[in-house]
Amino acid sequence: MAGFNTLSVTVFLLFLAVLYCSAQPPFKKFEYKYSFKGPHLIQKDETVPFWQYGGSALASEDKVRVTPSLRSRRGYIWSKMETSFDWWEIEVIFKVTGRGRVGADGLGIWFTQTRGEEGGVYGSSDKWNGMGLFFDSFDNDNQRNNPYILVVTNDGTKQYDHHNDGLMQQLGGCMRDFRNKPFPVRAKVEYYKNVLTVYFHQGLSANDHDYELCMRAENVYLPQKGYFGVSAATGGLADDHDVMKFLTHSLATPESKIDKDGFITDEEAKKFKDEFDDFQGKLQQQKEDFRQQHPDKIRDDYDDTDSFFEDDFTRELKLILTTQNGVMQQIKMLGSKLDEIVGRQERTLSLMSSVQAASAASIGGGGAPPVQHTGGAGSVMQRHEVDSLLNTQRELQQSVRDIRNVVGDVQNKAGLIYNRQPTNQGAQMNQGNPLADHEMLDKINSIQDSVLKLTHRPETQQAICPPAPEMPSCLTPTLFFVFAFIQIFVIFLYTVYRSKQEAAAKKFY
Repeated sequence: MAGFNTLSVTVFLLFLAVLYCSAQPPFKKFEYKYSFKGPHLIQKDETVPFWQYGGSALASEDKVRVTPSLRSRRGYIWSKMETSFDWWEIEVIFKVTGRGRVGADGLGIWFTQTRGEEGGVYGSSDKWNGMGLFFDSFDNDNQRNNPYILVVTNDGTKQYDHHNDGLMQQLGGCMRDFRNKPFPVRAKVEYYKNVLTVYFHQGLSANDHDYELCMRAENVYLPQKGYFGVSAATGGLADDHDVMKFLTHSLATPESKIDKDGFITDEEAKKFKDEFDDFQGKLQQQKEDFRQQHPDKIRDDYDDTDSFFEDDFTRELKLILTTQNGVMQQIKMLGSKLDEIVGRQERTLSLMSSVQAASAASIGGGGAPPVQHTGGAGSVMQRHEVDSLLNTQRELQQSVRDIRNVVGDVQNKAGLIYNRQPTNQGAQMNQGNPLADHEMLDKINSIQDSVLKLTHRPETQQAICPPAPEMPSCLTPTLFFVFAFIQIFVIFLYTVYRSKQEAAAKKFY
């Protein structure tokens, strides 16, 4: 009975030991050869230590721009060394920014058995062997479920399904917006004991630990050795894909028989952080004491290191102000040009009014006084006044023509009466009243002279009007059909161009 109790206690202690070991968090070790971060990220030879990049990727002092906001671009960056640990945790801090409401195509974080090449799966090659964490910006299947984050594993034989955005191949995912955030977004991937977990930080705050669970999958078997990488691609639409940090930690189980010198637990990391905060507080206190004891030796901006550098917000604000100032200067220049054009138009109208007034004065035979210009808006002759003057001139000419016709008829009749041969009865009448005949002839001659003077005066003093523009000839049937054919051809070309633009708005692979 005593032996049975001893065996039970031993089994119970072993069970407690297993529970304790399984409950302990893994040991973490920072792997600098599989990480990069700013500042001084790029070297003088424009390389990133322990990493290689290509395609449209550009490295700077504080980030790697995997793809710029240009159409149909692909870029990538991969670690040079193969991993030497089984379990790992990576944390990627990046930003995806674009000017449009919809972006394309997306960004991929990789762990594969071999380094990828430039290809059609978010900038990297298809049929990979390993894991791909994709941040898909464009909605190819028109399901309105983008931006979307998904994890796809592959054994090197499957081809990625672009038309369905890989939803039928995903291991898990979540619908989160990662474009145009005020702070950089963060993604943390942990692969420990064949369990793959993805956490996501939406970039809405500056808190580094504001993560939320995106997906978790068990019984995931990835290659024991591989390479880390980041790639991105743009299509008909374009975004800037910038990676600020790529931090890699190797994980070790508490029961593993490896050197724990480089590994620390979460409790130890918290302890070191508390000690660092304590030292920082003491340092700030000593600085304050020194300022109070020696106020003449301290400059106000000595410790304000942030004032030495320009942050992103200030830089963007200066860029906006510079752009607005340029727009304001252009508007002022356009206003001055418009004022100059208006002045020229007013001078032209004044000259036209003067010419028309002189024409009207000449039509009146010089009896009418010329139009007096007093300056200002009242000195300019309006259009309706010019039309009224021309109509009056036409009516006057028509009246003169009517009078001329009437006088001509009277003259003809008088001539017939005067030249008629006298009969006996007529001779007696003429002999009976000779003074009446001479008086009638004098009146007719005076009327004729007055009419001739009146009819000849407007013709000699008629105003010279500008020649009327030539009217276009009538449209012939041939010309009509030619214009109709050209219009149909232009509509056809516009339809083809629009269809090509809509096709280009889709993802480019």
